[in-house]
Amino acid sequence: MRSSSRGDVDPFIVMDVMEQARRLEQAGRSIIHMEVGQPGTPAPKAARAALAQAMEQEALGYTVALGLPELREGIARLYADWYGVQVSPERVVVTAGSSAAFVLAFTALFEAGEAVGVTEPGYPSYRQILKSLSLTSWPIPTHAKDRHVPKMPNEKLAGLIVASPANPTGTMLSKDDLGQLISACQKQGTAFISDEIYHGVQYEGRAVSALELSDDVYVINSFSKYFSMTGWRLGWMIVPEDHVRRIERLAQNMFICAPHAAQIAALGALGARDETEAMLAVYRENRRLMLEGLPQAGFNKIAPPDGAFYIYADVSDLTQDSLAFAAEILEQAGVAVTPGLDFDPVRGHTTLRFSYARSTADIAEGLDRLKRFMAERK
Repeated sequence: MRSSSRGDVDPFIVMDVMEQARRLEQAGRSIIHMEVGQPGTPAPKAARAALAQAMEQEALGYTVALGLPELREGIARLYADWYGVQVSPERVVVTAGSSAAFVLAFTALFEAGEAVGVTEPGYPSYRQILKSLSLTSWPIPTHAKDRHVPKMPNEKLAGLIVASPANPTGTMLSKDDLGQLISACQKQGTAFISDEIYHGVQYEGRAVSALELSDDVYVINSFSKYFSMTGWRLGWMIVPEDHVRRIERLAQNMFICAPHAAQIAALGALGARDETEAMLAVYRENRRLMLEGLPQAGFNKIAPPDGAFYIYADVSDLTQDSLAFAAEILEQAGVAVTPGLDFDPVRGHTTLRFSYARSTADIAEGLDRLKRFMAERK
């Protein structure tokens, strides 16, 4: 059967690593998961309780395309509580994970063939979703010496997407840095998309929302990370008022609605601040262990992340092939890690990403395994 070149996207390497780890586990191996950004804790108790009650009382059929009104109101209140920003619930769009929000944003904002700036290293699915929509990703290399803070390119772009805190580096932009990017975009007529899915998972100060600086932006967030609800597939976007109906029409036709059950659970999660903050304490301790343990194992070129739950390591003194190195670590050490090629197709041959989203016991065991592996490898 014929096929489209739009479907010729690269694999999401971390998912391939996750599958390789699953096969080893199925064969009886013990694997420590440092590859995927998946919290080791379940969804908040209030989220699970809300869904359990709804399952007894409701049909959980379709919702309206923009999401449950009470959930949109709850998300809008979150911006007042976290950032002191007043957001109308009418601007909130509930989506089937942040991935659906990216598809909606890219489709609503850009014409086929236009270029959208993406940072490298950066979240790999930006590039692949753009390609599948006949759009071009314009790489914006960032550098460790500058804390991986992106600079506005000279080229005129249709759009720019920036994550803060960033995956895989954990870099969090200051208000000035974020403001300069937004201002430059607005002067050039470039649409600015702020990926804020790691907000709440921060260690060095508070993450700044693009909505603190402008209403003329798209903001994308998710219940996956801070609320520990990865598999529930629920996200949201905040869009300018004059874009709501455009997004609604697209969502109606592409997705109908986000999962009703997940929306009910999310309503409970919004009120579980004590539990989500307890999860943050776990990440903080895991971060401390990683920053101490990775250099002891021999991964010396790392920097403390401001947010998220990743360490992005320069392993150029250890390998020129991060794919093979990650496979070796998985097979011999029983630790799953992500090759840097997922995040930077040009320079990622010499980098690895370590996730510390799992339990503290898992992180400690993973570090012990890495230390033994590296000692035997010398």
